[in-house]
Amino acid sequence: MSTAPVPKQAPPPAATDPAVYAEYGAKWSTYPTDAAGWLQRAKEVSEVLLVDAAAREKANKSPRAEIALLKHSGLLRILGPKEYGGGEQPWSVGYQAIREVAKGDGSIGMLLGYHLLWSRTAHVVGNASQAERFQKWIIKNNYYVGGAVNPRDSDLKITYDDSKITFNGFKNFTTGAAVSDLLVLEGALVDQPELHIFAIVPTRQEGIEFDYNWDNLGLRLTESGSGKVEGVEVAWEDALGWDVQTKKPAQEEGAGVFPTLLLPTIQLVFSNFYLGIAQGALEAARGYTVAYTRAWPFGGGLAATDDKAKGTDEFYVLQAYGNFYAHLAAAEALADKAGLEADRIYGQYQDQKGELTFQERGEWAELVASVKVVTTDTGLRVTSGIFEVVGARATAGKLGLDRFWRDIRTHTLHDPVAYKNRELGRWWLLGEVPVPTWYT
Repeated sequence: MSTAPVPKQAPPPAATDPAVYAEYGAKWSTYPTDAAGWLQRAKEVSEVLLVDAAAREKANKSPRAEIALLKHSGLLRILGPKEYGGGEQPWSVGYQAIREVAKGDGSIGMLLGYHLLWSRTAHVVGNASQAERFQKWIIKNNYYVGGAVNPRDSDLKITYDDSKITFNGFKNFTTGAAVSDLLVLEGALVDQPELHIFAIVPTRQEGIEFDYNWDNLGLRLTESGSGKVEGVEVAWEDALGWDVQTKKPAQEEGAGVFPTLLLPTIQLVFSNFYLGIAQGALEAARGYTVAYTRAWPFGGGLAATDDKAKGTDEFYVLQAYGNFYAHLAAAEALADKAGLEADRIYGQYQDQKGELTFQERGEWAELVASVKVVTTDTGLRVTSGIFEVVGARATAGKLGLDRFWRDIRTHTLHDPVAYKNRELGRWWLLGEVPVPTWYT
């Protein structure tokens, strides 16, 4: 797992300057020691990002500075073991941290969420020795981990010999990969395409190139563009969950359905940054309404006494904010419930993976699907609906209130929420838990 040479590839686009956040290296040099402290740290990061979020989003530069800020904060290490410098917090706290950061900047909340998922890949699909080894590597070095695993594309192709496996292929989406230190790869054996292998490799090496072509409607600072993988070699001992001697999946580990937890885990990552973005939108709208929104001067009709003195007296404004708040509070409660269930499942089965049943895994997946449906529907409704109550002046580009809707609209197209509704319908009507897939 040594550091490889810098790749020969086209230079990246203009990037934000990490020196902008240099002061936080010292300010946050001491890490929190409990859940409340870590969530306060996430809030502080969110507040830093919020100051110029609209301007940074419009500039659309590669988020080098923002990754440096996450490193200064310690949030990249929030789930890692304390012995290597991590926060040793459960997934429920990690999810809440993602949500908090997303309130200030949806792109950076998403980058944090993807990192937390990919940084724990070896815990889910690898064996105990690999999980320990890779956690030590990631947490001690405070590495940011990206992924080239988008299953909508063809799998990377894997050839192999007695000493190594070799990845080749292309991915249309590689969120966070271009600004990462390490990269999760996934591919299928060319002669046995039903067999898949995950591996974690240094990003800056010959054979890994990025096109820097992410210029989309929302989540503009996530470097989610395409990338190529050519001739990237990995030792068999680093093939996650595979036996070095037999060159086969390590059946003796008795993992059963446990490796498929990767999918509901990341779906809950998605839901939490949707929720955080929507909460951020509501907070931004509230601030604007209290300070600037004016009452409608012609609201009284024949009864001029019905005219309101200020925007916060308007019935329709109060009604809308109350309704948005209620729905987001309900979504948050559901997300927290799913996060606590993640803690229980990982806590109970991490060391006894084979004991996790298909049924129990499926029940958690459907709870996660419920969160995905609710945060998608509510998030889109809130982030578009705030414009009905802030007033016309709030559409000014410098305010950037539209970024919240654009961020949620972009990522909620990741996989059709209609399929989550169908899953839930079959679960509720017929008692069928979903067969694990790349999106379930």
